[in-house]
Amino acid sequence: MTEKSQRAASQVLMAASVVAALSGCAMTPWGDSSSYNGASGSYQTSNVPTGQVAAGYYRVNPGDTLPGIAAAYGQRPQDLARWNGLQPNASVTVGEVLRVAPPPGAVAPPALPPQNPPGAQQGVPGAPGAPGTAGAGAVAQQGMLTWPLRGPVLKGFAPGSSKGIVIGGRLGDPVKAAAAGRVVYAGSGIEAYGPLIIIKHSDTLITAYGQNGTLLVKEGDAVTQGQVIGEVGADSRGVASIQFEVRQDGHPVDPLAWLPKSGG
Repeated sequence: MTEKSQRAASQVLMAASVVAALSGCAMTPWGDSSSYNGASGSYQTSNVPTGQVAAGYYRVNPGDTLPGIAAAYGQRPQDLARWNGLQPNASVTVGEVLRVAPPPGAVAPPALPPQNPPGAQQGVPGAPGAPGTAGAGAVAQQGMLTWPLRGPVLKGFAPGSSKGIVIGGRLGDPVKAAAAGRVVYAGSGIEAYGPLIIIKHSDTLITAYGQNGTLLVKEGDAVTQGQVIGEVGADSRGVASIQFEVRQDGHPVDPLAWLPKSGG
């Protein structure tokens, strides 16, 4: 797995404030000091790490644009520009670190209207509006996703202390995609998650599957709902299970609100 791929996965998860969980130490989601410029209405930040990007930030890669980055994190381009002291039509520089989540004390912007991501084609798995996918702007609905693994819920979702649920199984059991989408990460670059798969279902919805024993998909693969994407591994205590997370607009939400009430 390349360094670029590992960084991409970290950015997807860190946008929802998982850095503290990954590093094992107490951190704020922002990890920097911020100041608000009342005259311009923008936030200026300092002490942003130059190596690992702090939670709520994104390091610009080749081909990125401000609207594209905003769409990936469920934000409006004008808000992203304001948080970074930029003009809404400004270009971005490779290597530049941008804030992609609201600064402390900022009023959260309204939800984005549904929109197709750049290059999305009708009927392509993972594109909003494609059959079998959870479209952009989706609201939690029981049964919208399917269980990635048949087994007991060993650990439930608890806002502020956990980011998802842990589903028990047997070593080698198949792990299935909860909905159609595209694999944006498959690797072992984030230690706390073990072998990890992240699937993007729309501009606003992703699912993550951690603690796999074997990965059966690679980055860029289009997957269908119910497709086998990995095999169950064991956590640090040797318990056969997977860690399953659902993130909407970059925020962890209770997977049980999206899954059928039976079938886990």
